[in-house]
Amino acid sequence: MKRAIPVLVLSVAGLIPVWRYAPSTETATTTTTTTEAAPAPTPTVSSSGGTTERTVAGSTVNTEKGPVQVQVTFEGERITAVTMLQQPNHPQTTAAVPQLVQETLQAQSADIDTVSGATVTSDGYRESLQAALDAGGA
Repeated sequence: MKRAIPVLVLSVAGLIPVWRYAPSTETATTTTTTTEAAPAPTPTVSSSGGTTERTVAGSTVNTEKGPVQVQVTFEGERITAVTMLQQPNHPQTTAAVPQLVQETLQAQSADIDTVSGATVTSDGYRESLQAALDAGGA
């Protein structure tokens, strides 16, 4: 009998969080990205002063925060600019995009770090960026 009371009290105490649990009304919290089947990107090429500049759009990646799509500008084999064609309307995304672009220009690849607080957008950005790099031949 001495053990029964503490066991009963601890069991009830352990069940209280389960009873109070309210599932989120948002969609699943796991990061899921899907890439829309899009036609192969057509690079835009312009030549000025002997250098060839081409622009390639990456695939659109649907994330739980919204679609992400990047456009990469190459000069020769070098990435000279990255533009967001589509991005989620979210404050953390807005803050993360300049950092993602800067890291891309420094790394000259899609091998960049995730921005804290914008993991979903960072993942979608990297996926779309890699598709643009693959299409652009870099």
